[in-house]
Amino acid sequence: MKVTENGNSKHRIPREEGYLQRVSAEQGGYTGACAPSRMTETDITDTGMQTEGLLEKILALDNLNKAFKQVKRNKGAGGIDGMQVDELLPYLRENREELLKSPWDGTYRPKPVRRVEIPKENGKVRKLGIPTVVDRWVQQAISQVLTPIYEERFSDNSYGFRPKRSAHDALKQCQRNISDGYVYVVDMDLEKGYYVNKKYNPNSDNPSLCSLHQMLL
Repeated sequence: MKVTENGNSKHRIPREEGYLQRVSAEQGGYTGACAPSRMTETDITDTGMQTEGLLEKILALDNLNKAFKQVKRNKGAGGIDGMQVDELLPYLRENREELLKSPWDGTYRPKPVRRVEIPKENGKVRKLGIPTVVDRWVQQAISQVLTPIYEERFSDNSYGFRPKRSAHDALKQCQRNISDGYVYVVDMDLEKGYYVNKKYNPNSDNPSLCSLHQMLL
């Protein structure tokens, strides 16, 4: 963790969601910070209403067609099987019955990703994993159903991989924070191997969640 401070600005403790915030001396005391909803394990993010019928929604033809169009727009290189985006539609037509059946009976398994190393400015490389175009189609179909459920639960201060948000929006918010007098910057990142070592519990009484777990991991 890195903490940097600009000594030329007013010293003000950065706002933390859900905690009291110290304001400038001329105002005195503490003021209650806004406590927006955050991503937590609550009855709001884990309800029968939201988990029932997920597979039906994911495998609905309208959702699958929308996912195909998005994968085609995204283009990108092929995965480990060598299939390119332009070859996806004929493959889906030929294997439609099997592709729609496998998530229901629990036999769908994503293929290994193709590893690619992208050079970084510091001389190191960024390792990327490129899924097959079929798996990208499935992932997109899942995302289209799950995103509306969880998106509204994310913090307003979250900008990574969010719909209609970008790094440019994060920079604009940083500029506003600086203009407001905040002087601390905390730089953190997840430890390498976090997702590899994280334990997941596949046991669930909800068949939709069990199937999704198998499809995603």
